[in-house]
Amino acid sequence: MNSRYSKKKRKVRKGRIFLFVFLILILAVGGYAYSQYYQGKKQAGKGMVKQENIEFNGKKDEKGRINFLLLGVDKRKNETKSHTDTIMVAQYDPKSGDVKLISLMRDMFVDVPGYKKWKINTAFFLGGPELLRQTIQQTFGLDVQYYVQVDFKGFEKIVDTLAPDGIEIDVEKKMSKNIGVTLEPGLQKLNGKELLGYARFRHDAEGDFGRVARQQKVINALKSEILSVNGITKAPKLVGTIQPFIQTNISTTDSIALLTKVLLNQPKKIETLTVPVKGAFTEGRSDYAGAVLEIDQEKNRQAIDAFLNGDNTEEANTTDSQSNP
Repeated sequence: MNSRYSKKKRKVRKGRIFLFVFLILILAVGGYAYSQYYQGKKQAGKGMVKQENIEFNGKKDEKGRINFLLLGVDKRKNETKSHTDTIMVAQYDPKSGDVKLISLMRDMFVDVPGYKKWKINTAFFLGGPELLRQTIQQTFGLDVQYYVQVDFKGFEKIVDTLAPDGIEIDVEKKMSKNIGVTLEPGLQKLNGKELLGYARFRHDAEGDFGRVARQQKVINALKSEILSVNGITKAPKLVGTIQPFIQTNISTTDSIALLTKVLLNQPKKIETLTVPVKGAFTEGRSDYAGAVLEIDQEKNRQAIDAFLNGDNTEEANTTDSQSNP
């Protein structure tokens, strides 16, 4: 009797000790996360953007995939409206862990709902993320559930927080015009300002097509860094750093659920597509919009549908998540 009582008492004590240790671990992790988040907010410092409630009426994907509109915004002083240099649609499939990334060339000449034909990035200038979403949906039959709008200054801080020693990139050529930095060719680690300059450079024979390819390269490099152990431990600080420079319609609940899905089923690969695809556009000129890309709407619609629904076109470039960009 006493023996059974003693064993039961020891089990209760062990249970209490385990619960106590577990609570201590939670508090420690929570305290670390909060301190990292606070450091991130402190590091962000001045230049915060005002958070706004922006209308965005995107719909969920019928197949359970998650579509994001990713926008890199050039927020200039003394301007009430911003320009977007980067327009991407990212799709994450929680079941397979695959990520697909579509880069939309900003000079595509398309019908903007409620307006006349404009370059596609002008839709953002005229009506923000929602009008751009409507334009993409009307032009390509592609809708998105969420948008994430990042200020260029925020991009720099994200990189510097995530990788204080820089992100490794093989720079193809010397770059300097209109990017605020001078980059020499060769494999090297770029800080936030340098990486932004690399992603924005377009003053060569490849123009915007070369810039889009570099943006895809940068996204892949950042993905690899974020999903590394180093990136995951810095996640709270990263959130604190980026928050002042980001606009999004992703709720806290949705972001936690999404983060859980990504960590449990990390992306195995990234497939990329640039739109317009080869053979589905011509270079033209508008008397009010300047140099534009006249697109074959149906061919590009078909290419996007094939890319997202499994029958990938030869335009898509599959990049293994383990390989260096």
